Amino acid sequence: MPARPRALGVIMLDTAFERPAGDVGHAASWPFPVKFRRVRGASVPLVVRAGGEGLIDDFVAAGRELVAEGCTAIVTSCGFMARHQRRLADALGVPVAASSLMQLPMVEMALGAGRRPGVITYDEASLGPETFRACGADPSVPKRGVPAGGAFHRLVEDNAPYDQAALEAEVIATARRLVADHPSVGAIVLECTNMPPFAQAISTALALPVFDILTLGEWLFTSTSPRTFPRAEKGAL
Repeated sequence: MPARPRALGVIMLDTAFERPAGDVGHAASWPFPVKFRRVRGASVPLVVRAGGEGLIDDFVAAGRELVAEGCTAIVTSCGFMARHQRRLADALGVPVAASSLMQLPMVEMALGAGRRPGVITYDEASLGPETFRACGADPSVPKRGVPAGGAFHRLVEDNAPYDQAALEAEVIATARRLVADHPSVGAIVLECTNMPPFAQAISTALALPVFDILTLGEWLFTSTSPRTFPRAEKGAL
């Protein structure tokens, strides 16, 4: 029997809004096979604002199902799952990245002296020091959230129609405010996994590198499925 193709597993919150290419939950966002598993009852308010503590066993069960189906690495569809990074990694037995925020320490090391990453988040009030500490990041990292009641919140929590122009304008404006308030910001990390469709627009507008769940997921999965190259001919230089 041929080996089953390896895949990246994505543990999904229980949502119903539109997810175009670029969103963590769209298969076309990834350049390799991907499998999804939804956690019933994992609403945005419950996971983002209430911590999702009572759902962690369900997230673990979903992750184990994905591993059983051939997934060799796991990510989640919400950056606030950083709070449970260690529990998920300990339980699943494959590389796990619960949140794009796990990139913060690496990005900080990559930037020159006097520069640091800044975070754009779905909910600034809910993104506290414990979330940053849970993924090994400096809790004083600059952050800025999209506005409550704005285009992102209407999409995610009210299932409003996908308004690409309004979403892009909102996240770029948020990024501009972040950099205006913190001129030392030398790179942007998008906490929200619905924001990668606008990463290029943010990078262009601010002339800064942008990291998100896609950059992290690609790095994580390719570690478990490295590229292959033609074998060098014997004696070739």
